[in-house]
Amino acid sequence: QVQLVESGGGLVQAGGSLRLSCAASGRTFSIYTVAWFRQAPGKEREFVARIGGRTYYTDSVEGRFTISRDNVKSTVYLEVNSLKPEDTAAYSCAATRGVAGRDQKSYDYWGQGTQVTVSS
Repeated sequence: QVQLVESGGGLVQAGGSLRLSCAASGRTFSIYTVAWFRQAPGKEREFVARIGGRTYYTDSVEGRFTISRDNVKSTVYLEVNSLKPEDTAAYSCAATRGVAGRDQKSYDYWGQGTQVTVSS
């Protein structure tokens, strides 16, 4: 069992930056595929970024967001830069020991989320 706890969200002006963290319990976190998803009010939850054997991003954040991990700290980060009002959402991390990509159904463990609000 893995527990995930996100932090780092907040209110920021357009163009600003934040670093979101996803801290995990468990000593074997390094073998997990981890992804960030986000859900804006009234919208479906969408894939943002994923780190495992490969790292990739949804097109709308490519070049602005960076996903990374520190296996010693069992933490995955999402650096979010050049923020836009349309990036406003609840950001959640998810993890699995299996193969997973953009499909949220592939992930077994989820955190509670951290809110990012971008003002114009």
